[in-house]
Amino acid sequence: MGPITLTLLLVLGALLFMILKKLFERPAAPAAPVGPKQDLASLTVADARLGDNISISGAGDNFSDLDFTVDHGNRYEAGEKKWFDVSGKHGELRVSLEVRDEDDELEVRGFLDGRKLSLEDLGVSEDDLAQMDQRQNTADNFEFDGKNWYYRLSKEVGVFHDGQTQGAGFYGWEFIEETGQRFLAIRKREGEPFSASVAVKLNPADITVFRP
Repeated sequence: MGPITLTLLLVLGALLFMILKKLFERPAAPAAPVGPKQDLASLTVADARLGDNISISGAGDNFSDLDFTVDHGNRYEAGEKKWFDVSGKHGELRVSLEVRDEDDELEVRGFLDGRKLSLEDLGVSEDDLAQMDQRQNTADNFEFDGKNWYYRLSKEVGVFHDGQTQGAGFYGWEFIEETGQRFLAIRKREGEPFSASVAVKLNPADITVFRP
């Protein structure tokens, strides 16, 4: 074998090796797209989720801050309206925040006193509620806790607990205090007695969310 033939064979062998190497090489995986990271320093109550720590300025005893860790969260649907709440324990009390988008404005209601009221506590009857539901008249009102409470709405509400896809339902009535600073929510679940809770209107700017 002459030197030219040997050189040619070596060149062809090198080319064959390079071709085979390319064929069996695993293509590099494309880099995963890097999306914008959420700024944890600027979380709002609208971002709140399970595990977050929440502090409400001046909402505790003697105007101290009220702090709790979110251990439950619900989604609500009533017609086209959708909203959510987050709740946790503050001392021995369970407190919750209901977060709604009302006409492109964030509205937060705080159920902070842990009270569960009955219709007897409110001084209204099941028949009173049925009549208000039928009339749907925002002039209807009743007196409770030294204030007049005005009817706002009543409707069927679907609720989804802690991210579950299977929901439950209740019929709810909503009233607003004459000052506009407190809300009264009355709920009736099938097979259960009526229950009611009072919420205060909160400024979203007074609520700080910390994510561990």
